[in-house]
Amino acid sequence: MSVHAFAASNIGKVRKSNQDSGYAGYNFFFVADGMGGHAGGDIASAMVSQSVASADKQYGSAEEAIKNVDASLIAANEKLTSTVADHQELRGMGTTFSGLMFVDNKIALSHIGDSRIYRVSNGNLTQVSKDHTFVQRLVDTGRITEEEALVHPRRNVLMRVLGDVEIEVEIDSEIHDAIPGDRWLLCSDGLSGFVSDSVIAQILLNKTVDPEEASELLIYEALEQGAPDNVTVVIVDVLAAGVQTSSAPTAKFVGSAENEVVIAEHKGRRIVEIFNPKILRDLLSRQPDDTEFAIESEELLEKILNETRAKVRWRKVRGATLILILIAFLLILLNSLYNYTQTRYYIGEQDGFVAIFQGIREAFGPLHFSKLYEKTSTLVNDLNPYQKQLVERTISGDSLLDVLTKLKTLLKLGG
Repeated sequence: MSVHAFAASNIGKVRKSNQDSGYAGYNFFFVADGMGGHAGGDIASAMVSQSVASADKQYGSAEEAIKNVDASLIAANEKLTSTVADHQELRGMGTTFSGLMFVDNKIALSHIGDSRIYRVSNGNLTQVSKDHTFVQRLVDTGRITEEEALVHPRRNVLMRVLGDVEIEVEIDSEIHDAIPGDRWLLCSDGLSGFVSDSVIAQILLNKTVDPEEASELLIYEALEQGAPDNVTVVIVDVLAAGVQTSSAPTAKFVGSAENEVVIAEHKGRRIVEIFNPKILRDLLSRQPDDTEFAIESEELLEKILNETRAKVRWRKVRGATLILILIAFLLILLNSLYNYTQTRYYIGEQDGFVAIFQGIREAFGPLHFSKLYEKTSTLVNDLNPYQKQLVERTISGDSLLDVLTKLKTLLKLGG
């Protein structure tokens, strides 16, 4: 068995720096989504990625791989903590981590945060990882729905991350079978938060699309949705023994991990920064809501639940108000159109007599826009064939005076 993988990252359309990192190696594949904005989200994901990538080795068992990856993550977390202790400007920085280590016919999975791991198997897309967010906890306990979670204002609040937080590192670790033909996707929430699972599945299920093209298509879909966040994807195809790939396995970083993390002097003090200069415009520009971390508590869960209810109520009020506005506009429009039709007149037939009608002849289903104005004493049967034909087809006029004039002309045709 072998794998064919590809990693890609895009800054998106709104953010001015890429806080995501990704890695596609020989046996190890992962994504990390930094939090903390300009305070160090990019630094956190880059430091963790560059540190944990050293665990990309061959192991005797999946259990051994999990043990080593978890140890690497804990060590990386300690590195982040000590960096913050020395550089207070980085307080609050952290990162998610979602990774897969392939060991023979097994996969060792490690996950913390809200980056996601999906599996495509037997024609189905399944989310394997579980988001470590307060909103997901509310969904799990039945307090809000999946639909409400998608639009919740606090959906970026995490319960577990690596970095400058006040709780112990708690990593989800699992072992799965590596089945030839399966496809795995690791992604930051810049993809999963804005592109639906159905669209993701449509792209990943297409076996004629290789990991590189699939990565490009997924990022394109995120960009089509506005890409308010960084987007990082790593796609891994599990191949049967003997299947050849177009390229040899390599180790590749994407996103902020592509850059070197350096300690620089700035106004007499040492700062940690990504060696990728930022301009003042980037620092002053308004950014989207950043991911936050908060310690789990019943009080915060209740607060988030109340925010959900308030948002749902407000959405219903806005929806009802919009419907009422549309109905009022439609009624005004219809009334204006009807009033316009009543300025028009036409000559036709009523009970065998030549008659004048106010309005227009056309009807819309059961709705009619004309009424009898005057029935003359002239019988239609007394008219010659040409006059009858004109009356049957109706003769329209721009005004009552115009129609009366045309009626006189019509009757003279038979004189």
